[in-house]
Amino acid sequence: MGSDSAPGMDRRRLLGWGGLAAAGVVAAGAPLADARSGHADEAPAASDIPPATRPGGAYDRFVANLAAEDKFSGVVLLSHRGRTVLSRSYGMADKERGVRNHEGIAVNLSSAIQPFLAVAVLQLAQQGKVNLADTVGAHLTGIDKEIAERVTIHHLLTTSGGMDAPELDLRRVFNGKEEVHEFNRQWIRQARLVVPPGSANQGHIAGGGVGLSMAAQIVEAVTGMTYWDYVHEHIFARCGMSGSGFYTRPQWLADEHIAHSYMRQADGGRVDAVRNLDKGSVQPEIAGKNPGRAFIGYASDDGFATARDLVRFAQALQEGKVLDRPYADLLTGAKYPLAPQENGGGRRAASADASFEGYTGPMRIVNGQWQFGRGGGTAGSGANWNIYPDTGWVGVVLTNYDDIPLVEILEQEERAVTGRR
Repeated sequence: MGSDSAPGMDRRRLLGWGGLAAAGVVAAGAPLADARSGHADEAPAASDIPPATRPGGAYDRFVANLAAEDKFSGVVLLSHRGRTVLSRSYGMADKERGVRNHEGIAVNLSSAIQPFLAVAVLQLAQQGKVNLADTVGAHLTGIDKEIAERVTIHHLLTTSGGMDAPELDLRRVFNGKEEVHEFNRQWIRQARLVVPPGSANQGHIAGGGVGLSMAAQIVEAVTGMTYWDYVHEHIFARCGMSGSGFYTRPQWLADEHIAHSYMRQADGGRVDAVRNLDKGSVQPEIAGKNPGRAFIGYASDDGFATARDLVRFAQALQEGKVLDRPYADLLTGAKYPLAPQENGGGRRAASADASFEGYTGPMRIVNGQWQFGRGGGTAGSGANWNIYPDTGWVGVVLTNYDDIPLVEILEQEERAVTGRR
């Protein structure tokens, strides 16, 4: 139900970066299926592994120094052609129970969960059950007439539907899956068209979030399954993502493999979000937000994944396990260029040659190669996963703190993987 940046993270920089970034990916002429992805049983040549990516290298040292100063808690992982090159875990997943972070710990992804929605829709398109040019009204009833007749599935996935919707009440506490589902069902029916579809990027505002909720409900209308069940069965299970899911608040409290989100407070301390629903973020953009109140995430927010599972997803996508090649290429194709002000809060990130909008997020060209993935931040957690299809790298950063220098970590990842200076 909507997502935004984590406290301590520059949301606008992340939007054009790779944290709250890139989820669409490879443009025409650079199909994902042709990438040098390799398989887990392929031993990469030593010359393919830059020194900065290795244990003890520049990236490893950078994150270790942050962790030593309690400025990072979580997991970083670099994988090359299916083989782990670097895996480091720091801090506690659950301080109260003494559970440490490790690469099998699931972390709240916030909006980094959104590409799984695009995969779900494209699976249905691949089966001929939907067409990306279908209007919303072809599958959903009770929607505003202008939206039903003019906004297409393509618009929903590129967050360019031109809609506005009521802002979410960040302090509301939900108490069941049915309540969350009904809220989303009603929320999309309050949306109104405010600008022509396709004329503006609405990422990370209510109009974009309501569009993603509409897309999830189209999946439900077509399949007869809840969105949660569909993603678990047709995406997570196919990818072998056994540690990932749309977990409920009771599961979050009970399961030791789910990291607790620690929110920085005004007094400088951190509190466990899910155990303190009366507390919230102090970040102005999401003041009062606490992801534990959601009970369960939906299309645009609050799903969980492990670092290893995100690498498994990248491999499954490259190997055709979740989408056939044409639809994988469609998922990972640039849809339109992003202006500088849409890529870094008024200026283009120095490391990006170009950025483009895709399905459920932007992608970038970095030092002459494609980088795609997705990032997100919420109160107490942050996440980013990047796929570098030209060279077979996957980078994952998962944190259960909300005030880490995520942009700087991702800059170090980029330098290590691409050789950018």
